[in-house]
Amino acid sequence: MPLFGSFALLFALVLSAYSLVFGAIALRQQAVGIPSDRLAETARRAGIAIWVAVAGAAFALVWSALNNDFSVAYILHHTNRDLPTPYKFAALWSGQEGSLLFWALLLSTYGLVLRLRHKVDVKLTAHASTILAAVQLFFLLLLNFAARPFSLVTGSIPADGNGLNPLLQYPEMVIHPPMLYLGYVGFAVPFAFALGALIMKYPGEKWIHITRRWTMVTWCFLTCGIFLGAHWAYSVLGWGGYWGWDPVENASFFPWLTGTAFLHSVMMQEKRGMLKTWNVWLIFSTFMLSILGTFLTRSGVVSSVHAFAQSSIGEWFMWFLGIVLVVCLYFYVRNRDHLRSEHRLESLLSRESSFLFQNLVLLASCFAILWGTLFPVLSEWIQGHKVTVGPPFFNRVNIPIAMFLLLLTGVGPLLAWRSTSWASLKRNFAIPVTAAVVTAIILMAFGVRPWEDAAHFYSLMAISLGALVTATIVSEFVRGGRVIARHTGQNLLASMVTLTRRNTRRYGGYIVHFGVVVIVIGLAGAAFNQQKEQELGFHEQMQIGPYTLICDNYTQEDNPNYSIEYAILNVYKNGKPIGQMFPAKKFFKASQQPDTIVANHSTPIEDLYVIYAGKNLDSDKPIIKVFINPLVMWIWTGVWVLIFGTVVAMIPPISAAAVPFVQRVRPTAVALPVHSEPVEAGD
Repeated sequence: MPLFGSFALLFALVLSAYSLVFGAIALRQQAVGIPSDRLAETARRAGIAIWVAVAGAAFALVWSALNNDFSVAYILHHTNRDLPTPYKFAALWSGQEGSLLFWALLLSTYGLVLRLRHKVDVKLTAHASTILAAVQLFFLLLLNFAARPFSLVTGSIPADGNGLNPLLQYPEMVIHPPMLYLGYVGFAVPFAFALGALIMKYPGEKWIHITRRWTMVTWCFLTCGIFLGAHWAYSVLGWGGYWGWDPVENASFFPWLTGTAFLHSVMMQEKRGMLKTWNVWLIFSTFMLSILGTFLTRSGVVSSVHAFAQSSIGEWFMWFLGIVLVVCLYFYVRNRDHLRSEHRLESLLSRESSFLFQNLVLLASCFAILWGTLFPVLSEWIQGHKVTVGPPFFNRVNIPIAMFLLLLTGVGPLLAWRSTSWASLKRNFAIPVTAAVVTAIILMAFGVRPWEDAAHFYSLMAISLGALVTATIVSEFVRGGRVIARHTGQNLLASMVTLTRRNTRRYGGYIVHFGVVVIVIGLAGAAFNQQKEQELGFHEQMQIGPYTLICDNYTQEDNPNYSIEYAILNVYKNGKPIGQMFPAKKFFKASQQPDTIVANHSTPIEDLYVIYAGKNLDSDKPIIKVFINPLVMWIWTGVWVLIFGTVVAMIPPISAAAVPFVQRVRPTAVALPVHSEPVEAGD
């Protein structure tokens, strides 16, 4: 099987080279008027065949893992005989070589779908297909020469493997990396379309319409991947948090921020023919930041619990990034006249200005996080010693940025295109501002003291602005629903459903915004976290907030994969029993590494988060660490709302004629809400 896998990767390399070279030749011939349909078709079919070859290689690696073929060095280092089957399958992406193969597999899958749908726009798809073949060629060169997943063990073959990293032996890690990679890799498709449209001076905005769902699907996958990673960190690492501004966490956030900015700013290009250069460079930057994130995880230039082992392939990524940047700059300079805006910004009180400010704020956040992530590396290069940048820097810079962005999220929908009158502004803002003020007063009445503590101030601002955004969203749904109800006789709820179905992009975007509000409220709860650490012997108790934890017992278990030691704690809240909790420590035999098993009692109000931190060697008493983390459940709930909104935004809208009338009305055109023009999700 290793021989088959190696041959499949070599064959895929040849196919990608053929698809790139002959696809480029066919495009060049077509540009000068030479018929080359047959040559272009062979390049397209070679691109389709890449998927077959790469899928064969991935199958070979998974087969080797499932059958304990420790003659393959990668399988030896990342599995063992007693490893559960799902984690053996996850070995495909748990190590450096396998994850690169998985990247190539996903890229070939995206390419397969693109090439099978080539008739959407044959010429533009041919350009995008050729560009994807170039990206695929880079990863296949890596897999064949620098990071070979089928390298064989020299000497005698061990009877068992080293085992999978204990931190990865968690159910979410079977789906977190695929989601993250689907996001990273997926941005190659809109990048390919954008670069192809620039190369061929594609007229109009059709390339945006073609790639809109590609971009939204990719953005949704990346969002899922980021929050699955946060949930994994919260559930497995045992430090009481979900986001620590780790360099690899930050790396996944870079393309998410620029991708979000792109989804907003393309609406200005579609509606007003503005920001064409901006949008092209946003999608170029998003793809390059995805590659940069992959570089950071594999080069060893940053220290992270998420990073792969240090290796020399970081240089490959630097060269690839340099080539991509040069190619993008070349075609931009050559064809920049094609990207001239058709209109200019007419007023600061307009929908266009809100989108522009949102973009600037998102890019400011991206730059700040990128600077903080790379600063230790840059300081070491320049000064000879590493200067560490920790969470306080990222929080100090990004929390105010997030507050301003949340304000813009509530303001934007209330502004009209081109210009908004002061009278309209006062009328539209009355309810949202009132909701924000009332929310702030209620929070202060319940003990939030923004004048005493900066964390309380930002928490008050976040929840109050969340109320403003929510009021804006609700008012938009109600206003539009009333118009539909007047003309169809439906009740208000049914009318709002009809409104959403008529303009899924706009109202799906509002649902996404509401999901963001729910997430922000969950994050705001961190200002009120509590924690306590205590040795806890048999029948001893500890108190934290309203909770009392009493040690009932400590016990141990053993199985072929690991041994485990855990505590049995009886938990009471305000004197009433709420059940038992079982924090534990695992010790994996193959890798000789420990792992923490968190016990978490989660409610919409707060999480009681308990860790078994080991034993005090002097007293032989176990150490229990307890956190009270308010509102954390809101974060995970908000992610589901956000995903639902994204799905709604991708559903094709129905026409007004498809909605049945249930009462007779005078013949007249159905009046839609004042802001009902088509816009992208995230508007």
